[in-house]
Amino acid sequence: MGNGALEGAVIAVAGAGGPAGRATLLKLAEAGAIVVGSDNDPERLAEAVDAARYAHGGATVTGDTVDLLDPDSTRAWAARTEKEFGRVDGLVHLVGGWRGSETFTKTSVDDWDLLELLLVRTVLHTSLAFHEGLQRSDRGRYVLISAAGASKPTAGNAAYAAAKAAAEAWTLAMGDYFRKAGGEQGPTSAAVILVVKALVHDAMRADRPNAKFAGFTDVKDLAEAIAGVWDRPAAELNGKRLWLTEKP
Repeated sequence: MGNGALEGAVIAVAGAGGPAGRATLLKLAEAGAIVVGSDNDPERLAEAVDAARYAHGGATVTGDTVDLLDPDSTRAWAARTEKEFGRVDGLVHLVGGWRGSETFTKTSVDDWDLLELLLVRTVLHTSLAFHEGLQRSDRGRYVLISAAGASKPTAGNAAYAAAKAAAEAWTLAMGDYFRKAGGEQGPTSAAVILVVKALVHDAMRADRPNAKFAGFTDVKDLAEAIAGVWDRPAAELNGKRLWLTEKP
């Protein structure tokens, strides 16, 4: 178990049941954090929580089925977490989704409607639910995972890139809240964006053994980068984009 910046920290992970979520639960538990995962799929979440507990005996890893599209449910999750553990030191936002089209003119508004819910609305709800608790922490971090496409959209990825860009803007606004709350001393909490081209994990490699996945970030490397956010001062991170792939 770890004894560094994450030792004893209470970290909530939204979207904990997916491959990136599983890797993040494992890494945060290894670093000594108390990890509270959420997902809308209870079976997938339970498997991820059990895997992290099994890998790191003695780690406190819990799961909570939460509808992040419901602001009341999200606020209740934040309140439960802080009440049970006495603090909340982080929210890692791993809720994902993708829709694309062959060309710009074939873009479907239905794609935007879905992606706005998954990639934007969930960020709104988690940030508004957790921001006060994170500000009360002496090491609060809100971590958004974004995509390089938000900075350089392509014709067939208009809906996805626009949704990611909106989520980034919202997160940066949260960073401004932390900056102002810190006053002359500077922020004690930070909102930070980790930018990837795309993510890859072992099952993807097994399914496509000849694929290169050039520029992709392995979910284990992403988890390392997430944990590393707590090793750096809030003022150094707040309102920043940290690139895990080459800038477009």
